[in-house]
Amino acid sequence: MKEPAMKKPARNTTAPRALIVGMGIGGLAAAMRLHEIGWEPVIAERAPGRRAAGYFVGLFETGRATALRMGVLDAIGNRAAQDGITYDVERNGRRRPGMGYGDLPGGPRLVLRGDIEAALYDTVVPRTEIRYGTTPTALDEHPDGVDVTLRATTGDDDVPETTERFDLVVGADGLRSTVRRLAFGPDTRFMRPLRHIIAATVIKEPVPGYRPQDGVVLAEPGRSVWTFPFADHQPGLLFNYRTDDEDAQFRRPPIDSLRAAFGPEPTGPVLEHLLQQFEQADDHLFDSVHQVEMDTWHTDRVVLLGDAAWCLTLYSGMGASTAMAGADLLGTLLQRNPGNTPRALREWDQKLRPFMDIQQRSGRTMGLTMFVPQTRKDKAMRTAMQKALTNRVGKKAMSALMAKAFREKSIDIAAV
Repeated sequence: MKEPAMKKPARNTTAPRALIVGMGIGGLAAAMRLHEIGWEPVIAERAPGRRAAGYFVGLFETGRATALRMGVLDAIGNRAAQDGITYDVERNGRRRPGMGYGDLPGGPRLVLRGDIEAALYDTVVPRTEIRYGTTPTALDEHPDGVDVTLRATTGDDDVPETTERFDLVVGADGLRSTVRRLAFGPDTRFMRPLRHIIAATVIKEPVPGYRPQDGVVLAEPGRSVWTFPFADHQPGLLFNYRTDDEDAQFRRPPIDSLRAAFGPEPTGPVLEHLLQQFEQADDHLFDSVHQVEMDTWHTDRVVLLGDAAWCLTLYSGMGASTAMAGADLLGTLLQRNPGNTPRALREWDQKLRPFMDIQQRSGRTMGLTMFVPQTRKDKAMRTAMQKALTNRVGKKAMSALMAKAFREKSIDIAAV
């Protein structure tokens, strides 16, 4: 649905202008912070209107501290189900109490992507020009600005392209970023495949035999399925599986690829129910998993943010948190370097890079194996860990061990 036209905020002809491409978490957070420091942000969003609420997001302390400083933490809320139990299940129906996402060290808030976007949007929209159905087609960078050619995404050839000058371009347009391609080169130079497929949706019917506030995890070597219960929303559903041929997964309907990946063994009651729920869903995500690896995230006047720059993947649990933190820090360093955008961007990159390197390594090692045990040994270790959590001594020891591994997710990287 096309977004209704909105009145443009009054122009500040003396303020530096920033074009922010992408209206996700990072783009909205950047618009909010740039306006706060006296810039005039303009958001270009390829879609014709706001996106749906999306799927499950965990918000660790890095993101919570940023959201609190930006004044949106209360509006984001927390959808974690109360008194729920997450069960590790087998295909034959056997189950044991396990560890859910909300039980991880740091107590991540469980929300929908749209909860964060809505909290930011409500602050941004009254004072920011938003151009829906718009995308850049060319960037011509000069020492004092960037000439950006923009076109409508309606497919109407009669709509002319326009070119405007901006003092800064922020590419917050996701994993397959248009800004990154225009300013830095093709996707293949920067996208590192993790050789996994994810499939996510919202299920309409809870798993039979489980309470609405309970979650289930079926984890086998190279594949897994998780449900994420919410207090006031239908549960989220996430399939994961390893593949050596990503392209083949997209040559058939997603449900067929899922059934092939989880075969040939009989599915059993829980897995079959979840496969059927995915097939019957009104909407879903089905995609390959990549990280973005770049030596630099900026030129003198073009900067990438969030998934466009570092894409930690959902296995890190830090995508939403780092998108907000990166935007917050960007505003801070631009404010500290008035009139010297290139220096601000260099300082921003230098501050963030060590932290993001750690999060990327975590996402493709510990984070990945937590979601998808890669080998029989990983599966056995997961089972042993779950058994240890059933007694007080074991639970205390495991919590202490995991707390050390998760400590980096609690750093307020944007506090400078």
